[in-house]
Amino acid sequence: MHRTATELADGRELFYYDSSPGRDVGAADPRPPDPVGGTPELRRDPATGDWVTIAAHRQSRTYHPPADACPLCPSRDGRQSEIPASDYEVAVFENRFPSLSGEAGRCEVVCFTPEHGAGFADLSPRRVRLVLDAWTDRTSELSARPGVAQVYCFENRGAEIGVTLPHPHGQIYAFGVVPPRTAKHLAAAAAHRAATGRNLFEDLLAEARSATERVVLAGEHWTAFVPYAARWPYEVHLYPHRRVADLTGLSEAERAEFPGLYLDLLRRFDRLFGLPDPTPYVSAWHQAPTEGGGELALHLELFTVRRAADKLKHLAGTEAGMEAFMNDVAPEAAAQRLREAR
Repeated sequence: MHRTATELADGRELFYYDSSPGRDVGAADPRPPDPVGGTPELRRDPATGDWVTIAAHRQSRTYHPPADACPLCPSRDGRQSEIPASDYEVAVFENRFPSLSGEAGRCEVVCFTPEHGAGFADLSPRRVRLVLDAWTDRTSELSARPGVAQVYCFENRGAEIGVTLPHPHGQIYAFGVVPPRTAKHLAAAAAHRAATGRNLFEDLLAEARSATERVVLAGEHWTAFVPYAARWPYEVHLYPHRRVADLTGLSEAERAEFPGLYLDLLRRFDRLFGLPDPTPYVSAWHQAPTEGGGELALHLELFTVRRAADKLKHLAGTEAGMEAFMNDVAPEAAAQRLREAR
């Protein structure tokens, strides 16, 4: 993996990730600086203790532009995008409309490919490995920044999820505070350690691998399984067999196996419902916080909001109002369907 750093016209950082050296960043960003006004604000809900980000400036972010005005495609034929180069493999840049900035954190956009109509499942294993290396590099650099509590790499795909730019991309959030779901993970892991003397996430993986009816895919170094108490109709967790805190801890063998297994998993999601359109999903890397997260284990959580070919899983009043999830598909049945979606 070879990284080349440059800046956009307004001073935001841009990184090109290439599989071979010699990248020429080309001409500088010719656009006039056009900073977006507004600064995100963190507020703590006194009733729950959860942090909420107020980011009113994001109301003006780019929303479903036509393909010839996509800000994530390479710059071509006099049309300037967020990426000045005429081509790239993987590109990462600071979000122009960040949910987090300053003391609240930082937001970056990860472009997986210059091909506007592609998806992550269309990538080659070599390109997926480059994306994995980019995630790892950004995790390492952002984690070392003062005030960063946790680095979160994720992809939202599909209009049903709320994606406003169809170009294949993901994001990286460097949170200034530990998010609520991670706080729950930490509390559960501490309670499990106190009760059993063991690590919660190691036990979750061991239990899933022994309960083979919920295993979807397994390799030498990774296992993908539907969790026992899945919240979403089709939800898969992907764990390395060796517990590590974050992406930087993966071995070369673990990195080498990941692309093929992850692509297989994504393609099974796309075949689930027999539809011509790709399945919408959220794919989220859960990593340990930069401090006090020794009990957490790196893993990826993948789920779709589609529960049938003609039905979406909308959050009901109990789920949106009380965070009490109710699943319409048994985890064992979901795992079987994914195993059959070859």
